[in-house]
Amino acid sequence: MLVLAWGAALLLATHFFGNWEERRNNPNQAPQSVQGDGYIEVRLLSSRGGHYLLGGRINGASVTLLLDTGATAVAVPAALAESLGLQRGAPVQIRTANGTVVGYRTRLTSLQLGEIQLHDVAALITPGMDGDEVLLGMSALKQLEFTQRDGTLVLRQTTSLD
Repeated sequence: MLVLAWGAALLLATHFFGNWEERRNNPNQAPQSVQGDGYIEVRLLSSRGGHYLLGGRINGASVTLLLDTGATAVAVPAALAESLGLQRGAPVQIRTANGTVVGYRTRLTSLQLGEIQLHDVAALITPGMDGDEVLLGMSALKQLEFTQRDGTLVLRQTTSLD
């Protein structure tokens, strides 16, 4: 019985610390939105590495997004793009930190960040990109206002009052 109790305690501790570590790497897994008069805001905390990651949705499917103001477009790893059913468009040369690669243009029908909704967003499918994080580049960010201060980034979408 003592062995079972220790085993259960070890499993619970592993689960707890695994979740704790994941929250430190991505404190914005389910970003909260604030709606005001004519705007929607999402506040993001920086990860322990100083990056801004958040849980989002592409065409309704859950993804992890890494905010990258240095990226011209939203960049989706090829394997993830395939699982999302994104269509490869025209090939394009992409300059990355690892050199120049060939990627493919695509369009995201919808991109959701908390309650912020973006539609028909230009993106690139990047075959040389490892992992399953999507780079949230300027093709999406240019549609938003954003400010950063003291480890918090605020994304704001203004809404029309028509």
